[in-house]
Amino acid sequence: MPQYEYANDVDDEVIVLLRPMRDADAPVEDPSGRGRVFRRQHSVFGVAGSPVGAAHVHSGPCCPCGKPKDRCGGG
Repeated sequence: MPQYEYANDVDDEVIVLLRPMRDADAPVEDPSGRGRVFRRQHSVFGVAGSPVGAAHVHSGPCCPCGKPKDRCGGG
């Protein structure tokens, strides 16, 4: 079963769910019960990384972790 990422517009929380492909765009219940609406987002998967001990490096608008570089906490 594939993993899908869902984000909400209220606080940018992202959750990852294992779902059948047929349910990829089905509504997602707010896991904290606050009524937020989650929408499927494009997943970012990276296999490249920094050598052990190297600084956390950003080469574009997004971090390899998939978050905007000002929100990843890696500097």
